[in-house]
Amino acid sequence: MAKRNTWQREAVREALGGNDGFISAQGLHAELRDTGSPIGLATVYRALSDLAVEGEADSLQSPEGENLYRACTPGTHHHHLICRNCGLTIEIEADEVEAWARSVASQHGFTEAKHVVDVFGLCENCSAAAQRA
Repeated sequence: MAKRNTWQREAVREALGGNDGFISAQGLHAELRDTGSPIGLATVYRALSDLAVEGEADSLQSPEGENLYRACTPGTHHHHLICRNCGLTIEIEADEVEAWARSVASQHGFTEAKHVVDVFGLCENCSAAAQRA
């Protein structure tokens, strides 16, 4: 059952959609506050969690253990390439990963297996900048 839309939830949805990469709840809250929004941090956390459960946002854990969120196309299974430096995120399909996950699950008697694959690295621009430094 979908939660009802409130102005706070809509503000979080719009702010999330305005970001190109993944962002933390604290980062999104700071962006909203910078625009004059009175929304509370706990409300941002709840809205992001609800959006992730409903498939309107991707959620992942950064290498540092922080939950990050990104607006996504509902109903599509995809993976991500994520720049550790600038946060650039690219949605990718990974047919080989899909086949491997089904095969490994089947070998061990598992059915209805789900998985999450996110690849962290440096994007082309950040790699070039690091080489120049």
